[in-house]
Amino acid sequence: MADNNTTLNTPYISIVIPLLNEEESLTELFVQTKQVMSKAGYSFEMIFVDDGSTDTSWEVIKKLAVEYPLEAKGLKQFRNYGKSAALQNGFEIVQGQVVITMDADLQDDPNELPEMIQRIKDGAHLVSGWKKKRHDPISKTIPSRFFNGVTSAVSGIKLHDFNCGLKAYDRRVIDRVHIYGEMHRYIPVLAKDEGFNKIEEQVVQHHARKYGVSKFGLSRFINGFLDLMTLMFMSRYKHRPMHFFGSIGSLLLAGGFAVNGYLSILKLLFNESISGRPLLFLGILLMVLGAQFFCTGFLGELLNKGAEKNTILQRKQIAEQV
Repeated sequence: MADNNTTLNTPYISIVIPLLNEEESLTELFVQTKQVMSKAGYSFEMIFVDDGSTDTSWEVIKKLAVEYPLEAKGLKQFRNYGKSAALQNGFEIVQGQVVITMDADLQDDPNELPEMIQRIKDGAHLVSGWKKKRHDPISKTIPSRFFNGVTSAVSGIKLHDFNCGLKAYDRRVIDRVHIYGEMHRYIPVLAKDEGFNKIEEQVVQHHARKYGVSKFGLSRFINGFLDLMTLMFMSRYKHRPMHFFGSIGSLLLAGGFAVNGYLSILKLLFNESISGRPLLFLGILLMVLGAQFFCTGFLGELLNKGAEKNTILQRKQIAEQV
């Protein structure tokens, strides 16, 4: 990893800031961060990604980019695609060896950055912030604790706060993972799946929101759980879908054959009537479902092989860059 004597034209630290309608806080956040980074002796770039703001956030970003052309950069998305898309678009243009993500609402403290950066330099692949003392309403803290507990149990990663936007990454992690939907909170899981196992946690200071209101509602937890299920399935069976669907199909078919075999014995050996038995319909249903799961597995294998041979061109989400 490069040292922190890197020139300003090739910054050592890249800080990605996704935002939606945060016009009041952007300049203050940049000035605070610049002071901290200058004191620590790090060159840096701060990439603001405007996720479809309807206020003057983009005008503020353009003004910062003119005033601080070496450090302040901006991307403007065509519309509100979500935090994961904003982060991914920022990740695609970072130049630094250490990548930081922060929220734009001034609730994350820039003074935490030097310690997080040092831990990456010391060998950590990812350092996740833990807002141990939160300044959020109970409607956010209780669901968040439940969500973090479930995610930790399912993924096997012992973090207290997957939702914390303040994280530091070895650049190699950013180059390997791709996020979409609500996957931004699962970057530690994605990183572990790619072999980056040195995942650490750092208690960070959490400030009360100074300007505006939160842009997230309870629906993000529902979407988050759905994305977690998708992520766990994809990490285990992305390259072998038949192992998942075929296993279920085999169990269903075995059950169907057993039921229908039993009924066949009753009919052939004991001449009992089986046409009106609910067990007959259960046997047929199990066999049909088993066959469908097998077909799904075969289709998954075919689609997977096709995806490996073709590059999918994604629709561009960036409208403007400064």
